[in-house]
Amino acid sequence: MRSPASTVAPAATGVPPHSYLAEIALALGGFGIGTGEFVIMGLMNRVATDLGVTAPEVGYAISSYALGVVVGAPIIALLAARAPRRALLIVLMLVFALGNIASAVAPGFWSFIGLRFIAGLPHGAYFGVAALVAAAAVPPNQRARAIARVMTGLTVAILLGAPLATWAGNLFGWQIAFVGVGIVALLTALMVWRFVPRQPQDPDASPARELSALLNHRVLFTLGIAAIGFGGMFSVFSYVMPTLTQQAGMAESLGPIVLVVFGLGAIAGNLLGARVADWNVLRAFPLILTWCAVVQAGFFFAADFVWPGILFVGLVGTSIALGPAIQTRLMDVAEGGQTMAASLNHAAFNLANALGAWLAGVAINAGYAWSITGPVGAVLAIGGLLVFLAGRWVEKRSESAEALRANVGVADSL
Repeated sequence: MRSPASTVAPAATGVPPHSYLAEIALALGGFGIGTGEFVIMGLMNRVATDLGVTAPEVGYAISSYALGVVVGAPIIALLAARAPRRALLIVLMLVFALGNIASAVAPGFWSFIGLRFIAGLPHGAYFGVAALVAAAAVPPNQRARAIARVMTGLTVAILLGAPLATWAGNLFGWQIAFVGVGIVALLTALMVWRFVPRQPQDPDASPARELSALLNHRVLFTLGIAAIGFGGMFSVFSYVMPTLTQQAGMAESLGPIVLVVFGLGAIAGNLLGARVADWNVLRAFPLILTWCAVVQAGFFFAADFVWPGILFVGLVGTSIALGPAIQTRLMDVAEGGQTMAASLNHAAFNLANALGAWLAGVAINAGYAWSITGPVGAVLAIGGLLVFLAGRWVEKRSESAEALRANVGVADSL
């Protein structure tokens, strides 16, 4: 007969053996996904020339990938509800590797678009499941930091992965970038198999339980914060290069420095945001969203000058601090729909990308200066804060109603 101690989950006994190697393996997958997602932006002209289309048409590949993320996250969460998480991570990385390597040998433009959609399918589910695996391996008061360490792979991809892949793609052909991403994905699958421990399967897991996340108002409000509040960062970042070159007069040769500064800001924001979320996740939301609104609004004034503008690009990058708080909150409120909620977080992140870029583009096309992206971002951050406040109001009303029903039930029984 086993002793009670033998049944304790790893999170209750501290960090298990190989925990950091497991986190490195999971972060490597994030690095591959981040590189694959962002590298296309630096290779548009090369892809357009080789496939015989215009650079704006290559933008369809970005939209196709994002659509794959949004579609894949909920479908995979449903179909894989009973799948062991380690095995699911391996399969997701193999599909991602296949989608990227196949993209490199696509025979034509529309096949390339379709393969980018396939490559996007595992994105949201991988990050969601990886976050759950990392959080389950540490004590509850360290969950956000474990999630942030896994997400570091994505931020390092912004800082190093995408620029290096862009450099290699422009030098040796854009195909080499996608092949490289595929190799990283295969290496991730191998490391997950080797270092990520098996976690006990939930015997009650089912597609119906995962779907329950879509009926949970706390989950939906948290996803709303992600879809709107995160949009501010993308409203600035999507147009940062033309803003600084055309409005501040920055030389195009400083472009790589801008990306590095943004990446450093993202890494700092990710790690600091995790600390705040582990301290108090509900207080983290108003603090971080207020910070986002301030720095994004500040970009409007800084964008008239080269070096202040570049500095504020880094400050805008810290907006990614919102990520660990959102993922931790989803774990707290998703109940039986953990995989669905965690996966949809990254679908909401991609919706924020689309929303921020679109609204900023509308403002620019309306005749405003390029730096209008800052105020647009600030409005979105404030919008995310309003969604948070609305969610808390609904939650408190629901709790009051439940308490009232409980009191009435007690009175009736007397």
